[in-house]
Amino acid sequence: MEFAKAITKYVRISPRKARYAADLIRGLTVEKATLQLMYCKLRGGRLIQKTLDSAVANAETQLDARRENLKVHEVRVDAGPILRRAKARSKGSSVPVNKRTSHFTVIVSTVIVSKEK
Repeated sequence: MEFAKAITKYVRISPRKARYAADLIRGLTVEKATLQLMYCKLRGGRLIQKTLDSAVANAETQLDARRENLKVHEVRVDAGPILRRAKARSKGSSVPVNKRTSHFTVIVSTVIVSKEK
């Protein structure tokens, strides 16, 4: 089994929200994962789709693999740096606003296709 990887860093979405989309495609074939992300209404789905497409392109160029023979081996959404901002409140006070970022890692692997009779 051979692996191809793609990483997207500093994406402006909370890791918790992005993990909902990542859970949808874990362990699926690339074709099923693409369909799943295309029709889900989650914003993280569109962002993870781009990373998945990049991993597939890496597999096609580096491993000489076909898209039909690829499977999502691992999807990881890690927390990136937090942009800390402040929001004005009443009586001159303020409250913190944390703008979270994420790092996406998608690893695809080749699947050995067995011809059954």
